[in-house]
Amino acid sequence: MWTEYEAHDTRHIVTLCHMQHMQQRQQMQPAGPPSPSCSSTSDCFPLIIHRSAAECGSETSAEPEKHEVRAENSPTDLFRMRSIVSFYVCFLLCLGLGVSCVVCVCLWNKQWRGGFAWDGSPKQFNWHPVLMVTGLIVLYGNGAVLYRVPLTWGQNKLPWKLLHAAVMLLALVLSVVGLCAVFDFHNAKNTPNLYSLHSWIGIAATALFAMQWVLGLAVFLVPCSPISLRKLLKPVHVWFGGSILSLSIVACISGINEKLFFALKRNTSGTQPYSKLPPEAVLGNTLGVLIVAFGLVVLKILSNPKWQRPDSRPEDTAYTPLFQEENE
Repeated sequence: MWTEYEAHDTRHIVTLCHMQHMQQRQQMQPAGPPSPSCSSTSDCFPLIIHRSAAECGSETSAEPEKHEVRAENSPTDLFRMRSIVSFYVCFLLCLGLGVSCVVCVCLWNKQWRGGFAWDGSPKQFNWHPVLMVTGLIVLYGNGAVLYRVPLTWGQNKLPWKLLHAAVMLLALVLSVVGLCAVFDFHNAKNTPNLYSLHSWIGIAATALFAMQWVLGLAVFLVPCSPISLRKLLKPVHVWFGGSILSLSIVACISGINEKLFFALKRNTSGTQPYSKLPPEAVLGNTLGVLIVAFGLVVLKILSNPKWQRPDSRPEDTAYTPLFQEENE
């Protein structure tokens, strides 16, 4: 910043410059070309003018840089980053709990229930809890959250649709095989079928699962289905998905408890009753807790609107057939 004295000297010099310029013009001939002179303050004192412009510009040029830094660290970007990090924490927790459920149910039936077979013996029944937990809980839950992974949002949706349908079909097949194992075992032992609340809920969950898969195939993958029907049934499809998972969790929890009550009874073989909480009961209860925790994490992911896949297709876009690129 200039001082008052510097400003006074500058004005004095500028005045002298103009006076010299006027004297030179009076001495020049009228027809002669004008001689180069200090026609403006910038011609006489370029350094002074440039200095003041630089000092003024230094303040204005720093402002865009500050604005650019604020744009990079805006609250919207930070909020979005926290949301993505939270999703991946939940997703990794979902994967870890799913693997833990499969390991626990396999260990329970292998170490305490004698292993696996398909001969009408109790070993055949052991396939039932393993296949139902693996198919109706773990694969079903992980298949339901495939669309929520942020890495898939900017990509073509068709491959993820096919993967979602394939994972759900595998889960349905495992569930049906698990039902066949228990029905075949009951028939071999002349045990009544479908008499318990556990069996009712399990059959209902599997039947709704089959209907859900067929309806999803017909509406979301068959080329002849209109886009308006898809938009209408998409919320229903999502709601039924969460409901089927909830029914499956209830069926598995009640089945584990029922199996522990039947297997851990006081008898001549010295087996400790369920009320004494032997190691097998601890493992069975742990399996139930893991299933509930897995279901809660999956439902948390499905219920959070911030983790929904954004719809990149315009509302008035025409329908794209099944095997063409699709980004809805």
